[in-house]
Amino acid sequence: MHIQGSHWSAAVATTSDGAGSRNTPLRVDAQRNLEHVLRAAREVFGELGYGAPMEDVARRARVGVGTVYRRFPSKDVLVRRIAEEETARLTEQARTALGQEDEPWSALSRFLRTSVASGAGRLLPPQVLRVGVEGESEERRVQAQVPDRARVPQQRQPGAAGGQLHELRLVEQRPTAVEERDDAGAAALLEVVGRLVDRARSAGQLRADVTVADVLLVIATAAPSLPDAAQQAAASSRLLDILLEGLRSRPVE
Repeated sequence: MHIQGSHWSAAVATTSDGAGSRNTPLRVDAQRNLEHVLRAAREVFGELGYGAPMEDVARRARVGVGTVYRRFPSKDVLVRRIAEEETARLTEQARTALGQEDEPWSALSRFLRTSVASGAGRLLPPQVLRVGVEGESEERRVQAQVPDRARVPQQRQPGAAGGQLHELRLVEQRPTAVEERDDAGAAALLEVVGRLVDRARSAGQLRADVTVADVLLVIATAAPSLPDAAQQAAASSRLLDILLEGLRSRPVE
C-alpha cells in the first residue's frame, strides 16, 4: 500500500524502529516537526546522497538534531523510511502508467518522465538498483535467491586430520521484519516495472537487451541535482530524451 509521509505522520507516531505500529495521535507541534524532518531528509538525501549527516537534515528542517533522533533513533531508520516511501511512490507511478496508457512505449516513457520529474531516482534504495545481471553463472543465480545480507560465511572443519584448512560455506540468516518490508517494497517495484518492460519489448518498441535494471538506472541517472531548479528540470528533460532514444528498438536495415 502506498503511504505518503505527510498523511501517515498526521495519523500515527513513529516508533523506535521507524514503523508506525502504534496508533498514538501526534501533538500538533510533534506532527509538524515530523513533517519538516521528512521533507528535509528527502531534500538533503536527494541533493547529497544517503551519506549526508543527520545534522544537515536537522538544519534543513530548522529543528535541533535531538528532535530528529527522537523521531528516528538512528540514521539507518530515517534512510529506510525515505527509501521505502520513494520506492512506493515509484511503484504507484508505474502502476498508473500501466493502467492509463494502452500503447506500451507510451506507458514506459510516461513512467520514466514522471519518475525523473519527481526526483525519486536520486533516492532509490541500493537493493532496488542491485538487480540480477544477465549472463551470470548458474551458481551465482542460485546464490542470488538468498539476499546478500542474509548469507553469512561460517567456518567448518571438513572432518579430516588436524592441520587441514577450514572450508567456508554460506549459511542463511533470517532477515529482520524491517528488511522483509524493504524487500517486499523493492519486489513490488521490480514486478510492475518488469511488466512495463515486457510489454514494450514484446511490441518491438524496446531494445531486446534492455532490462529492468537498465530502466531503473535511467531513472537514477536522469535526475541530476543542480542548484537552480529551472536548470535542473531542463537538464533532466534533455538527458531523458537522449536516454529514451537509446532504449528504443530500431528496424533492422
